[in-house]
Amino acid sequence: MIPNNTILTDDFGRKHNYLRISLIEKCNLRCTYCMPAEGIALTPKKELMTADEVFAIAQTFVNNGVDKIRLTGGEPLLRKDFPEIIEKLSQLETEISITTNGILIDRHIEVLKQFKVKKINLSLDTLVASKFNTITLRNQFEKVIDNLHLLLNNDFKVKVNVVLIKGFNDNEIIDFINLTEFLPISIRFIEFMPFAGNQWDRSKMVSQTEILNQLSAHFSESNLEKLEDEKNFTAREFKIKNYLGSFGIISSITNPFCDGCNRIRLTANGKIKNCLFSNSETDLLTPYRNGEAIESIIASAIKNKKKVRAGMTTLEDVDNPVLNQDNRSMIAIGG
Repeated sequence: MIPNNTILTDDFGRKHNYLRISLIEKCNLRCTYCMPAEGIALTPKKELMTADEVFAIAQTFVNNGVDKIRLTGGEPLLRKDFPEIIEKLSQLETEISITTNGILIDRHIEVLKQFKVKKINLSLDTLVASKFNTITLRNQFEKVIDNLHLLLNNDFKVKVNVVLIKGFNDNEIIDFINLTEFLPISIRFIEFMPFAGNQWDRSKMVSQTEILNQLSAHFSESNLEKLEDEKNFTAREFKIKNYLGSFGIISSITNPFCDGCNRIRLTANGKIKNCLFSNSETDLLTPYRNGEAIESIIASAIKNKKKVRAGMTTLEDVDNPVLNQDNRSMIAIGG
């Protein structure tokens, strides 16, 4: 038996206490940076984790040091047994949060409140209805905005995830930040990242430097405040002086934060990805169904984690389609 304090520690001394579980590969939007235009081949339902299996595998991680779980997708609220999953996970006495596109929030808000899921990351890449339709291929903008306000009116802690794409929504950076003047939200600007089928190239990416340059041109230096970053941060945090909310920049490409990474991803079909960029996966579901102990398998997967971006140490590596496209599509990984 491997000692509990070593299972989730990699060769670089990083301790992994944050588990992101994808519940489903399906989504009710078709965001172009997430899903290939031709769609993806969905994993057969029998090969996906059941609610009981989600709980049991999550419990193994919690027993070994995980104290934070985030549920992702696809769109996690599409799972018909989502209330059952939340109820089971609430028994683990660990922080539970979700990432959602917001469309189904109103249907599940009472369940979230009942089981004390208070932290919500809501994906919203534009504040213009016509552009929302363009990026998502669906006409759901007003629904998402209504549900954003519903969450705030019910005292949820909301972060709004904005994937920036040059020439599409980079002219909305100031508009998003202006939302924080009167709303207690955190805007998260995310660099466009390469995944299978999303036609990534670096010219479409809006870097942290470009974002800060826009801010400097609009806000005075005395009004732009650098906040203390969270432990194991992904976003470098800022706010505008006297604004109610804040904003952060997630710069996985130009300014990665791998040194403090504490995250593990579990796909909907029960495979560990020890890095978002990794093309290698470790199957937990099959051995679990065979009655095998999975702790040593988890330990091996964590031990094999690379120091930076699954071994893509330079921007030239990230630019290389042989490397950057040898991965799942984002929708099949989990946000």
